[in-house]
Amino acid sequence: MRERCKGALPLADTDATFDDFLPEALRFRSPAPLVDIGANLTHDSFARDLEAVVQRSRAANVTTLIVTGTDLAHAEQAVALAQRFPGVYATAGVHPHDASRWDTDLAAGMAELHRRPEVVAVGECGLDFNRNFSTPAEQEHAFEAQLGLAAESGKPLFIHERDAGRRMREMLKTWRDDIADAVVHCFTADRDTLHGYLDLDLHIGLTGWICDERRGHHLRELVKEIPLERLMVETDCPYLLPRDLPAKLKGRRNEPALLPWIVREIAHWRSNDEAELGRATSETAIRFFRLPLNGEPQDNGRPPQES
Repeated sequence: MRERCKGALPLADTDATFDDFLPEALRFRSPAPLVDIGANLTHDSFARDLEAVVQRSRAANVTTLIVTGTDLAHAEQAVALAQRFPGVYATAGVHPHDASRWDTDLAAGMAELHRRPEVVAVGECGLDFNRNFSTPAEQEHAFEAQLGLAAESGKPLFIHERDAGRRMREMLKTWRDDIADAVVHCFTADRDTLHGYLDLDLHIGLTGWICDERRGHHLRELVKEIPLERLMVETDCPYLLPRDLPAKLKGRRNEPALLPWIVREIAHWRSNDEAELGRATSETAIRFFRLPLNGEPQDNGRPPQES
C-alpha cells in the first residue's frame, strides 16, 4: 500500500545510532527468522540511516527484506539495495497510482529489470479505485500489461488492490493459469474479497493494519480464515506504523525491526504460537519468492514462456 504525499516522512535524527533510535520497549526480537515481504526502503525517509535500519532489522531477527519497486526509478534503486545488502531482494513494477505513465518504453524497462536475479517479483502493480490518481481504464491497461510480463518472466506477482476487489478477481481469473503465483499485499478488504482471492489460490500479505483499533477490527476476525501456508507478513514501511506499540517512536516512521510486533499481533488473533507463525510465514515467503535455499535458488515448477 502506498499513499501519494507531497513530501517525505520526517527523517530520523541524523545523530541517531543503530542502538539508540528505537526506544528499548520497541527493540523486539522474533523467536523465528522473519521475512518482510513489503519494505519501501527507497523512500526518502530512509536516506540518512538506511544501514542502521538494516542492522536493526537483523537485530530483530528480520533476516530477509523484499524492497518494493513501485516505478522504474524506485525499482532500480531497490535492485541497488539488493546488491548492497545480503538478504535483501527487490520487486519491479508500476503502482496503479502511476498507471497513466505506462508506455512501451516503460514496459521494456520493466521487462529488463525482471531478468535481473535480484528481482523476485513483478509489482507492486494492481488496481486502486479508492483514489484513482490514474483512471480505472489506465490502471487496468497497465495491470494487464504487467500480468503479461509476469507470465513471460515466470516470476510471481506482488499486487496492490484497494476498493477494486471484484475487477481484480475478474482480471486475475483470466490469467491465473499463466502466472506462477500472486500475493495481495497489505490486505485490508472484507470476507468475500478474501475468499475470492483464496479461491484463486492467491497468497495474502498482512501488515500493521491489524494493529489499528480504528479500522483493523474486521481483520482480527478474518485472519483465522487464511490458511497458514497462504499467509505472509510485511511492514509496508515507512507507512502503517502499528498504533498499539508499547512506546512512542519519534518521527512515526515504520521500519522492518517492528515486524515482530505485527507477527505477535497476528499470532494472537489466530491463536497461533508466535514462533510457529513466524516460521510458517518465512517458509512460505522463501518458497513464494523462490529465495536462495542452501545457496541455490528455488524453481517454481513453471518455466518462463517464450516472449
